[in-house]
Amino acid sequence: MQIEISRIIIKNRVRKNLGDLSSLMESIRRHGLMNPVVINSRNELIAGHRRTEAARRLGWAQIEARVVDGTDAAQLVEMEIEENTQRKNLTSDEITDAYLRLDRLRNPGFFTRVWKAIVRFFQRLFGKRR
Repeated sequence: MQIEISRIIIKNRVRKNLGDLSSLMESIRRHGLMNPVVINSRNELIAGHRRTEAARRLGWAQIEARVVDGTDAAQLVEMEIEENTQRKNLTSDEITDAYLRLDRLRNPGFFTRVWKAIVRFFQRLFGKRR
């Protein structure tokens, strides 16, 4: 569901320092919000403070949110902790492989370009579209 960012209530958070939001803002600007923020039915933020603030700084009026209810105060804090600790960064090898893959996709070799041109030619010739 979409919610007005101004309606999100940010109470006492575990994370006190949001850090530099510039790279998150650029990611959201380029790709959109990949994961919704989490709120309860009273519009109190449970998870996604950095995403909410980045969207606010980008000038967004609304943000995608998931509503979670039926939890007590302890469970809400636990969910915030889980949101920020139960994740695993990519290893340096995984990052290197990902950027090499991205480079190959953006800059295909000669034979790949020739093959794709041949495929497009026959698709146009026989009227097949993907």
